[in-house]
Amino acid sequence: MSDQAKQDRPEQAEFRAQCRAWLAANPLPEPPVRLPQSAIEIMHTAQLEYLRDWQRQAYEAGMVGCDYPVASGGAGRRDCQLIANQEMQRAGRPFLPNILGLGMAAPTIQIHGNDFQRENLLPRLFSCADIWCQGFSEPGAGSDLANVQTRAERYGDGWRITGHKVWTSLAHFADWMILLARSDRAHKYEGMTYFVVPIKANLGKTVTVRPLIKITGETGFNEVFFDGLEIPDHYRVGEIGQGWEVAQTTLLHERGAGPWVTPSSGRGGDPERNIADAWGLLELARRSPRAGRTAADDPVLRDRIMQLIIRQEGSRQGARRARVPALCDHPQRIPLQAKLVMSEIRQDVCALAMELQGAAGTLSIGDANAPEGGEWALGYLNSYGVTIAAGTNEIQRNILGERVLGLAKSK
Repeated sequence: MSDQAKQDRPEQAEFRAQCRAWLAANPLPEPPVRLPQSAIEIMHTAQLEYLRDWQRQAYEAGMVGCDYPVASGGAGRRDCQLIANQEMQRAGRPFLPNILGLGMAAPTIQIHGNDFQRENLLPRLFSCADIWCQGFSEPGAGSDLANVQTRAERYGDGWRITGHKVWTSLAHFADWMILLARSDRAHKYEGMTYFVVPIKANLGKTVTVRPLIKITGETGFNEVFFDGLEIPDHYRVGEIGQGWEVAQTTLLHERGAGPWVTPSSGRGGDPERNIADAWGLLELARRSPRAGRTAADDPVLRDRIMQLIIRQEGSRQGARRARVPALCDHPQRIPLQAKLVMSEIRQDVCALAMELQGAAGTLSIGDANAPEGGEWALGYLNSYGVTIAAGTNEIQRNILGERVLGLAKSK
């Protein structure tokens, strides 16, 4: 029995056994195309459809949205989603593609939304019938999110949205977007309102999505333009002018408070051999030639690998501690530090992988001579987006210092 299973309550142990049995009895076919390293790098319809079908199956098996009420499309369980995640990862299953919906939109709608939103939007989000994206960042409002300028103006019984969002992962496939817009120019924090908006249904009309090519050559990011998109008032989430407070729920989950932010390569396989996982450096070192021997024969490199494994395992054990209130000095310290710590560990792991491979580490995916198919090099380039996403790590340090440690605000 794993350490995770030893902590289960009887009902959780029963659910874990159900998940494990279903996963063993329902293997996935091989993907028809190369899968990306995470959901936010999905570029092609073939990638999406394979992963979307997998999420649908997992939802129908009761492993997605299982902690949500039945009325919201969930299974009405308690503290079981993390167990499902653990078992899916243990079985080597790929990531769930609707991660922005699961990790950010769903908890925000459940907490702040109305009955229409919960009953009509969440079941389709969980089953992946609808893909979701996040409309927060703008050209002049990244980590300074309170500078949002996209406008939401009253129009009859509804709203008219005009503005420009950027760095919008999955917008090229998304049916829906969670959107933060300015409804009152006279106030900064009190002048924003939160919405859910249908974007695919309005493409080519009042919504335009343009891909942004990243340093990797992938196009998971996009910019989205709104030119008078009209929506009814029941797509508003929370009260008018309270968008900043609602957005804090989204950001809290994006930065690690929910069960969906878990360490994983995303594409399945042996979890100890995943790209961006420190354990994978052991085998990589054994396969990387160096001066007639291998990188694994170098005691300095072995020590550096073990230091990364220690950091990574320390962070994972900290996540276990976060589930025991008596062991937490602040309820959000460990969840909030998860994004900061794991993103930097991931970057350091991939950087060492590049060093282990030597000059061959500069070869990218698609090059027949690239070690490991160029996946480590791709992971290294992608790691910079992770340290920027959800507010830069510098911003995250400010949040931890001010909200958790009680330090004075930086000037």
